[in-house]
Amino acid sequence: MIEYLMIGEVLKPQGIKGEVKIKPYAANHDDFRRWKTLYVKQGETYAPVKMKCSRVHDGFVYATLGDCASMEDAEKLRAVQLYVDRAHANPLEEGEVYISDLIGCEGIDEAGKSIGKLTDVLQYGMVDVYVFKAKGTSVMAPALKAVFPTVDVAEKRISVIREKLDEVAVWEE
Repeated sequence: MIEYLMIGEVLKPQGIKGEVKIKPYAANHDDFRRWKTLYVKQGETYAPVKMKCSRVHDGFVYATLGDCASMEDAEKLRAVQLYVDRAHANPLEEGEVYISDLIGCEGIDEAGKSIGKLTDVLQYGMVDVYVFKAKGTSVMAPALKAVFPTVDVAEKRISVIREKLDEVAVWEE
């Protein structure tokens, strides 16, 4: 299980005093107000960085990271991905899973046939879209209970109703 969850990405400096504009990936943007330490991936390790959120506005987070005190300091953080450790992430409601735990799950239909491994979850609208890849092909389908009735992240398995998948999926070869 992944110990750190990506929760945002620095877009650009905001102002001249070292603040940055962050695109949040966390479901609840207000969580940035309570997190005091985030992590930055450096090679295979994660380095802690202090974070002070000044505001959440129009779907973005504005914060000071580490000892940033100028626009030049903040510019060095452009495109840096920010993580929170699992211990400080939001607790999940029943039936919810973190996207990072879904990645790598195998889609298996009723006949036991694999449709591939889940490689991405797209979040562009009201319904997430699962992206599975198998040998030389990929399939995208809305993450609907009618198509994917059970998800077992412990077993890394997502059950698939083949008939429903064929109705809504986009196949790419």
